[in-house]
Amino acid sequence: MQKGLQSIDYLVFFFYFIVVAGYGYWIYQQKKSKQASSTDFFLAEGSLTWWAIGASMIASNISAEQFIGMAGNGFKMGLAISAYEWMAAATLVIVAVFFMPIYLKNKIFTMPQFLKQRYNSTVSTIMAVFWLILYVVVNLTSILYLGALAITTISGIDFTLCMWGLAFFAVIITLGGMKVIGFTDVIQVFFLILGGLCTTYLALTLVSEQFGEVGAVEGMKQMFTRADDHFHMILKKDNPNYTSLPGLAVLIGGMWIVNLNYWGCNQYITQRALGASLPVAREGLLFAGFLKLLMPLIVVIPGIAAYVLYQNGLFQKEMLGADGTVNPDHAYPVLLNLLPVGLKGLSFAALTAAIVASLAGKANSISTIFTLDIYQKFFKKDATEQELVTTGRIVIVASMILAIFISPFLGIDKKGGFDFIQEMTGYVSPGIFAVFLLGFFWKRANSAGAMVATIGSVVISLVLKEFPDWTGLYQTPIYTSFLDAEGKHIIPFLDRMAITFVICVLVMLILGLLDPSTKENPKALAVDASMFKTTKSFTVGAIAIVIILIVLYTTFW
Repeated sequence: MQKGLQSIDYLVFFFYFIVVAGYGYWIYQQKKSKQASSTDFFLAEGSLTWWAIGASMIASNISAEQFIGMAGNGFKMGLAISAYEWMAAATLVIVAVFFMPIYLKNKIFTMPQFLKQRYNSTVSTIMAVFWLILYVVVNLTSILYLGALAITTISGIDFTLCMWGLAFFAVIITLGGMKVIGFTDVIQVFFLILGGLCTTYLALTLVSEQFGEVGAVEGMKQMFTRADDHFHMILKKDNPNYTSLPGLAVLIGGMWIVNLNYWGCNQYITQRALGASLPVAREGLLFAGFLKLLMPLIVVIPGIAAYVLYQNGLFQKEMLGADGTVNPDHAYPVLLNLLPVGLKGLSFAALTAAIVASLAGKANSISTIFTLDIYQKFFKKDATEQELVTTGRIVIVASMILAIFISPFLGIDKKGGFDFIQEMTGYVSPGIFAVFLLGFFWKRANSAGAMVATIGSVVISLVLKEFPDWTGLYQTPIYTSFLDAEGKHIIPFLDRMAITFVICVLVMLILGLLDPSTKENPKALAVDASMFKTTKSFTVGAIAIVIILIVLYTTFW
């Protein structure tokens, strides 16, 4: 196995860089105006097409934690980890039908803005500060750190240089605003999918060759035969990975909270559609849903292929971590190093595209929230459009530099990027989703309930994680006890989120009903059935996604 990139690989990568940077600059020149508009800079108001919206969502979503972390989980637990991707496809349909009309009708530009309109400025400010901390310290930092780690593993380039290079590339794209991000993400997704499929094809052909067969189809057949335990979507309780994906919870439990909060209440994602008309926004989300169905083929199947190859004696040393044990996160970089010259450069470009697109999208969201919900609100209420755009650009650069300096201290590499992000966001996402869901559809939801749910989500999640014995849940008939390596009771991550969400909703219901002023709540949203009507083409596409999901789950149950 030849490590590192060759001259042809660097040429392929350089071509990718020129295409993305050049196209981004062209878009910037074509669409810029003499007077910069803040809504245009942050939202690309009215200029993103449905295919740009959908591609941008996927490009921002798929990054190093997916390529590296989900391939590693594919190596460890198999196709079951695809639940995050396939359930997201169904989630995007729900968000398109029920959430987008509410955002667009109320002219929502940021998530804190919604909270201010629906609840009060205190809830809005607290959540704005929280989102800034989460996006910078958890998301931006982990994407940058894991991206640099993956690239240095494949290319041999110095780790610190990789971090600064990725940050610089992302800043170039981000400073052009959401228009440039949205349209360059189309190119990013092209490289991401093409390079990802090439890696999958090579992995499958390698599997077939190991067992005297030829072709990717034969490789897949060999994987079905030799790793049957890796092709089940619903894990049984005796599966060692059950605590990560606790059985039917991926269909009827916490997985919905993960996805609905991420795709429907997340500035980082919804920002792509907030500047579009409702039909265009819905079509963009539907397109993203179809792309989501494809993602496991790119990020999970290679991990399972690496598992089969490893079981057959390949790259025994390469899969070992620093502690001498098998590190599943090495699966994808090991496969990339098996690629032939040229093709390795293409796959390297795909990985870089995923990382840079995620960094750009996250930095833009950080900039949007800080500028519109902190700077304009507390520091300069009469700021001009140009001042807002300038502030946004400064925040983009500052957040990237901050992420570079704090990333080595978080221990991301020890926990694994995908698990790290899910764990950190899982403390607060149940409360956030409860606040948004009831704020959308229940007029009696009040500010007190929103505050308690937001803060209570963290407290409840910590108790369930660190002190499960206090709850006694593991002793109830509906719950099975699980133990960690130290013999302490643990509650599976998705179950914790579901329990926390239910508690937060109950608290909000009680506080809302006890407040007589909510009977005629002036801040309640006007919601009627006509808002949720969809076009025939969207309905056909949504039904197609549902049918595909039913087939996938019944096939790999």
